[in-house]
Amino acid sequence: MILLYKVLSIILYPIFIILIYLRKLNGKEDSHRFREKIYSSYFNIKEKKAKLIWFHAASIGEFKSILPIIGQLNISNKNLEFLITTTTLSSGNLAKKDLKQFRNVEHRFCPIDVPFLMEKFIYLWKPDKIFLVDSEIWPNLILKAKKYKIPIALVNARLTSNSFKKWMIFPKVAEKIFQIFDLCICANARTKNYLEKLNAKNIYFKGNIKLINAIEEKDIKNSNINILHDKRFWLAASTHKEEDIFCIKTHLKLKEKFKDIVTIIAPRHIERSEKILLLAKKFNLNVQILDKNENILQKKEIIIVNYFGALTSFFKYAKSVYMGKSMILRLKDQGGQNPIEAAQLGCKIYNGPYIYNFEDIYKVLEENHFSKKVENYLELSDNLVQDLEDSKKDTNQSKHLINKLAHKTLTDTMILINNFLDDKNK
Repeated sequence: MILLYKVLSIILYPIFIILIYLRKLNGKEDSHRFREKIYSSYFNIKEKKAKLIWFHAASIGEFKSILPIIGQLNISNKNLEFLITTTTLSSGNLAKKDLKQFRNVEHRFCPIDVPFLMEKFIYLWKPDKIFLVDSEIWPNLILKAKKYKIPIALVNARLTSNSFKKWMIFPKVAEKIFQIFDLCICANARTKNYLEKLNAKNIYFKGNIKLINAIEEKDIKNSNINILHDKRFWLAASTHKEEDIFCIKTHLKLKEKFKDIVTIIAPRHIERSEKILLLAKKFNLNVQILDKNENILQKKEIIIVNYFGALTSFFKYAKSVYMGKSMILRLKDQGGQNPIEAAQLGCKIYNGPYIYNFEDIYKVLEENHFSKKVENYLELSDNLVQDLEDSKKDTNQSKHLINKLAHKTLTDTMILINNFLDDKNK
């Protein structure tokens, strides 16, 4: 099967090129750097002057989660360089801004997982150690690391039940791939259990490293600060298609109690904004699609956030937040959006029953009364009524809890990472 995967990836290479160009035309790829993914002549190798550590993270969440780790490594190790690869346009844009704090970090878009591209990329960059973040399991990359005898680790590893079942269709292949990893730091206890069944080695669960991201509240800006202070509102964050009607029904129920209630919807995929607008208008609701730096207009009931990077600026002022991708049955084995930033900023968090991706974090939040599961829009609206009747927002308790968990997770994770870098995991 591994041979088949290699052959198929080579055969499909021309199609991958076409797809990348089509994505570029649709504005989904960096217009200048998209070739880094498909042509070795655009790998843009930087001369290596110290031990090079390669972190591969797919998108924004994974990218942000490793920045504190790099910060800690720079404190304890003065002779390291870092290569960070990502795959999405949004993560590339964020890298331009966030990596300015480091003098020794380079960002590249990761080449697609074709044998000769990975071979060339690893040969040219010559990383001393490799970390794959979250669920980035690319067989050709992993096999090339083994070929060049480069130690490789999984950090914040996350396997869903669906992905585990797929790997177990070919258990010998799965074991061969996962046994290559020298270290596996898991994002949750369930992944640890799956990796044990796959006979991986050096498996640990020390907490989700996405807890570690510190938020500087003073740096959070929102051009609508005045209206957010004055209006009674709630936020539906990172929602998916099937949750649109859920949000609308919740708003209509709240409207029976609060005539001036405002519902802010921040869809996970902003290209859905127009469809949400049309749905809301079917219920005769006053809707506004909010672009970056625009003001929320008076007498608007439904505000649809239509730009990336907005959530933190709304979490800061929201008392109550519904976290999306948690009310969709078909996504029960991959449900749940990240509630950590909302918790860090003192929001009362509501979620549906399907929170697989962050079940360990939700468990802690629920035990400490910072989150609550709801089964339907009636339950959510009943809880929101209680929250909205009291306008006071207390952030101290949730901040203390998250900071405590983050400190322990970072400390325990760094011990494992430093041992790996010092070859103590073998």
